[in-house]
Amino acid sequence: MAKSISSDTACPMSLGINVLSGRWKIQILWNIYHKKTLRFNELQRTLGNITTKTLTEQLRELEEQRIIKRTIFPEVPPKVEYSFTEIGQTLEPVFKTLCEWGSQYLHKISMEENQ
Repeated sequence: MAKSISSDTACPMSLGINVLSGRWKIQILWNIYHKKTLRFNELQRTLGNITTKTLTEQLRELEEQRIIKRTIFPEVPPKVEYSFTEIGQTLEPVFKTLCEWGSQYLHKISMEENQ
């Protein structure tokens, strides 16, 4: 679980790491970034080996941190969707950059292994 950090005394890097810390958070956010809106079961299937309890906890933390929003539709059975908040949308350049870096890293590593 992410620890509470006082925003007036925290290093910006520590604050960012705190928000993204957790085994599943980056993968959850990447999937929401990629699909824009996801239902709980769809997200769980996409992630694979995550328990319902863990996914629920991670989603609640991201909601508390105002990174994602949970939209409940009044129908039977209940429909719940997750998407980025306005604050969460500011993570999009971070994910793009991380994806680009990962591609460059993979390319460089494969080039070195082939030498």
